[in-house]
Amino acid sequence: MNVVRARAVACGHFLPERIVTNDELAERIDTSDEWIRTRTGIHQRHIAAEGETTSDLAVAAARDALDRGGFESSDIDAIVLATATPDYTFPSTATRVQNALGMRAGFAFDLHAVCAGFIYALANANGMIVSGMARRVMVVGSETFSRILDWNDRATCVLFGDGAGAVILEAAEGDGSPADRGILGTCLHSDGAYHDILYVSGGPSTTRQAGYVQMAGREVFRHAVVKLAEVADEVMEKVGVTSAEVDWIVPHQANLRIIESTAKKAGVSMNKVVVTVQDHGNTSAASIPLALSIAVQDERIQPGNLLLMEAIGGGLAWGSALLRW
Repeated sequence: MNVVRARAVACGHFLPERIVTNDELAERIDTSDEWIRTRTGIHQRHIAAEGETTSDLAVAAARDALDRGGFESSDIDAIVLATATPDYTFPSTATRVQNALGMRAGFAFDLHAVCAGFIYALANANGMIVSGMARRVMVVGSETFSRILDWNDRATCVLFGDGAGAVILEAAEGDGSPADRGILGTCLHSDGAYHDILYVSGGPSTTRQAGYVQMAGREVFRHAVVKLAEVADEVMEKVGVTSAEVDWIVPHQANLRIIESTAKKAGVSMNKVVVTVQDHGNTSAASIPLALSIAVQDERIQPGNLLLMEAIGGGLAWGSALLRW
C-alpha cells in the first residue's frame, strides 16, 4: 500500500570557532586530559563566543542544510527547534531563526526535551508530514550549554559543548515497508520520577535565574545504558527489522562509555557507530543532527542506509528513531 513518509533530503551543522581542550580546562580546575578522556572519551569541545546565541548557531546550521539541499527558506513549511538553552524565555528561539532565514510563511516553535530533544522534534515533524499538516519541515537541534555550566564543577563542565545541527524532511511516497526511505518509526518515553538526577538548578518560576547543570553521574549512566538499549530494541521491533540490518547507529553523543555499552547491548559493532563526542563533547539536542551531518558529509552514510538514532536526557526523557537515509 502507498503511505506518506518523512524523507530526509538534506542536513547541515555549525560549530563555534573557539575550541577548548582538556588541557585548557586542567589549567582552571582540578582535572586532567587523562581523567576526562578515560571517563568520557572527550578530547575537546566548542564554546560559543560572547554574544553568540543559540539562534545564531541554529541559523548557521539551517543555512548549511538549505544550501546543501538546494532549498530556499520559502521552501520550508515549518521549523521545529529542539533546545534547552533558548535565547529568551519567550518568544521561541525558532521564530528568531525563522525571521533570520527570511521565512515569511509557515510556522516555527521550540521543543524542550534536553538531550532527547532532537528525537522528540523528529517525531513531531514526522507526525506533521504524515498527517498532511506540512510538506517540508526543518528539524534543528541547537545548544549553548556553556551558558548553564558551573565552570568550577569538574563533574559537569568537562562534559558539554555548544553546536547545532539541522535536518530537512519532506513528504515522499513509500510502500509501507522497512525498505522505504524516510522515518520508519519513532518511540518516545519520559519519567519525571528521575528529575533529581539530571536538572538545572533554576528557572523563571522558581529562582528567576537560569541556574546550573546538576547531575548524579553514576545514576544517569546506569539509566542511560538500560533505557537506550530498551528503546533501540523497541523501535526495531516496531518497524520489523533486526540489528543486523542497521547500517549505522547515530547516538546521542554524551559519553563514549555509554555509546559503547549501548552498541554492545544492541549487538552492533562500534565500526557501525558514528562517534563525534571526542571532538564536540555533549551538545545535548544538537548532538545527533551534528553527528549525522558530519557522517553524511564525509560519505560514511549513503543513500539507502538504515540509521538507528537514540538519546536520553533530563526529565528523564528518552527515545529512538529508525530512518532510512
